[in-house]
Amino acid sequence: MNTLAFISVAAPAISPQINVGGELARVILSLLGIIVLILAAGWISRRVQRRPGGAGRRIRCVETFAVGARDRLLLLEADGQRLLVGVGQGGMRTLHVYDRAVQPAEDPPEPAPASMTGFGELLARWKRGS
Repeated sequence: MNTLAFISVAAPAISPQINVGGELARVILSLLGIIVLILAAGWISRRVQRRPGGAGRRIRCVETFAVGARDRLLLLEADGQRLLVGVGQGGMRTLHVYDRAVQPAEDPPEPAPASMTGFGELLARWKRGS
């Protein structure tokens, strides 16, 4: 007789008992653990990349303006002087260097009430019938 056939006939069938609730809880806890690890890694990477405020920095970006899909204008302040820089696929290029020193920004004038400017004024006149 073949030994393999004898072993398969002689060995009783063992059916493992699977605890479905326990396995589901294990999978859910594992997924939650992975999500927590991803969030913790993101938080740590932001903390590492964060730089101190403007103290000690000689160059800062005052404003950016998107000109196209990949082209931008940057207004930079470096050592008290402002530069207008164009950034595109071909690289960076200085477009203009402002002659005068940087002055502190003034508060913008307060706009007129919205009800009496442009469309609001036109709508008010239309409602009055004039």
